[in-house]
This record gives sequence, C-alpha cells and structure tokens, in this order.
Amino acid sequence: MPKPACSKCLRFFRPKTNGFYFIEGMPVGTDTRRVQPGTAEPENWKPYKLWVGDLWECKGCGAEILVGSPPNCIAWHHEPNFDELVALYGATLQINDC
Repeated sequence: MPKPACSKCLRFFRPKTNGFYFIEGMPVGTDTRRVQPGTAEPENWKPYKLWVGDLWECKGCGAEILVGSPPNCIAWHHEPNFDELVALYGATLQINDC
C-alpha cells in the first residue's frame, strides 16, 4: 500500500509517532445535530472513545494525519477505567467529529 500523500505539497507523509493515542469526541447536550465539528465549538464536545493509531507528517507543510487505527477502540467513555487509560497513554488530542 502506498504512503499517504499531501495534495498540497505533492510529497509523501512520513511516520512521526507510531502508537499515538487520541480521543474521539462526542457532542454534548440533547440537540447534537447543531454542534459544529472540529475547532469551531470545542466546549460542546466531550471524550467518547480512546483510540490508537500512527501519526504521520508532511515534511513540506507540516500537516499531520492519523492513520492505521484498528476497527475497535481501546475504551469507551462509560467504562470505569476510561479516564485512567486516557491518562496512562497520555492521550491529549481530541478529534471533535462524528
């Protein structure tokens, strides 16, 4: 399988961190259809799932992507040890999208 490529720089992404732990967010509240994804409304998102993948970087523009996550997450927010696992793996990046 070819490496991911940056369509802006016309270069391949390169591995930066293998085994990069991150959080998938979920909208807060009852009317979740109105919550904007990404960085628009970070206060309207909360941790949902803990994932692991590989962080790749474009050496041209510095863009980063997460690839290679398995089909199943490591933990769900309702599990009693979720917060401990997030802390243990040092997951600080939260993806605010569904």
